[in-house]
Amino acid sequence: MYKIPEDLLYTKTHEWFKIDGNTVTVGITDYAQHQLTDVVYIEMPKVGDAKKAGDVLLTIESVKSAEEVYSPVTGTVTEINGILEKSPELINSDSYSNWLVRMRVEGKPSGMSAVEYRKIIGE
Repeated sequence: MYKIPEDLLYTKTHEWFKIDGNTVTVGITDYAQHQLTDVVYIEMPKVGDAKKAGDVLLTIESVKSAEEVYSPVTGTVTEINGILEKSPELINSDSYSNWLVRMRVEGKPSGMSAVEYRKIIGE
């Protein structure tokens, strides 16, 4: 069983996001970090980068592979989690408290509930 908080929204590509006004905090799910195994590097976007929902947001490298993380919303990157640049392995200890980026969202984002996401990963 994977940790799947009820108060977040999810994507089919295993990102989670939380909406707070016009700011969205984005990370990867517990399921995704388990699939990656030991994370060794995260190539973060730049503050000010504009992304459309579905665009590649950043890349996470692990001992197993490199995987792209997709933007769950259309918006502009306003903050990156600098702690993860120095210690990317923290994503493996708790992928929900170790968020990746914050974005100023444009429009109304939509995502799956925890119940819907559990179906996607077969729980």
